[in-house]
Amino acid sequence: MTMPMSSMSGWDTAGAILIVLWALAMWAAVGVLAYANRGPVRPWVYRGSVALIGVGVVGQLGHLQEHVAQVGYWLGHPNSPSWMTPWGTGLANGLQMVLPNRPTFGMELLHLTGNFIFLAGLAGVMVITRRATKTQARRWGKMGVWMQGIHGLEHLALTVSVAFGSRAIGLSTFFGLIDPGPGLTTYRVWWHFIANVIGTVIFGLALYHLWKERRAVRATYSLRPAPVLTEQAA
Repeated sequence: MTMPMSSMSGWDTAGAILIVLWALAMWAAVGVLAYANRGPVRPWVYRGSVALIGVGVVGQLGHLQEHVAQVGYWLGHPNSPSWMTPWGTGLANGLQMVLPNRPTFGMELLHLTGNFIFLAGLAGVMVITRRATKTQARRWGKMGVWMQGIHGLEHLALTVSVAFGSRAIGLSTFFGLIDPGPGLTTYRVWWHFIANVIGTVIFGLALYHLWKERRAVRATYSLRPAPVLTEQAA
């Protein structure tokens, strides 16, 4: 699934560094926005949360298309080893430098990073609706955070188990009990595809309701909110 280290390019390394910085920056933003939102109303928290959610949408679109492409390849080659897109392979190879002696570590770390970018976008929905607790957007955002948080733990388990030199261990590998081959590839490709589609649908519904309820949510960040909008947000 990964190229030999000697065939990696500088673009692979640069891309790997950038995607890790992307994830770290998003979670730093989540921390700052969530902390600032605990005190008095700060209108910039609303704008920052919108930006955070938007970046999360972009990240998940890239993440989801990787899983769609993997399923598409599987449909044409069900008995072949698992496959990644060229850009996904490049990023995985760049991340592989962290542990070059663990052949699939880069791939596992890439999917872990993509998952946490997605999770940060969902966390942005929770931050922006903190003062609008009865909204549908918050309900769907909370559902997404729980589901994607569990999915994140799955990817964390896969990454850590490979890092320590064992098989990838998680729900998507039947805890390492399935031997490598077409059976494991089929199960894992479809498991992660379905999990990401469900997570993306939940995120989409959270965004749909956030758009419908945007006036009520925005009103909770106004220093002099309109009474009607404040009542709707409450």
